[in-house]
Amino acid sequence: MSNIPSPAELEILKILWEYEPATVRFIHEKLSETKEVGYTTTLKQMQRMTEKSMIARVSEGKVHEYRALVREHQVKKNLFGQLVDSVFKGSTMDLVIHALGNSRPSREEISELEKWLEEQKKGGKS
Repeated sequence: MSNIPSPAELEILKILWEYEPATVRFIHEKLSETKEVGYTTTLKQMQRMTEKSMIARVSEGKVHEYRALVREHQVKKNLFGQLVDSVFKGSTMDLVIHALGNSRPSREEISELEKWLEEQKKGGKS
């Protein structure tokens, strides 16, 4: 998927990635936990996402459930790429330095980062 989901689409996808398959009602209830949204708005958004081949409707008798057709990993990769390109002028290092400079990493996170850097120096996995 080369398209980047809108914020509203991403909220629906996150619910599906965690709970799929799920009905419109279930997704609407989950969305309503954090913001006001109408049922028909949720339904219409999911219909558009189906047209875009982001999700698929699977019918079980009278029940219509939905599954994500786009994978979480790919969406994150696309969103990350867009962020790096648009905000950090293509520099992943600038993003990392910015992220680390704006928060206080825990000792565990620093240790993880050190291990990752050592693997990179050895030519290991990325």
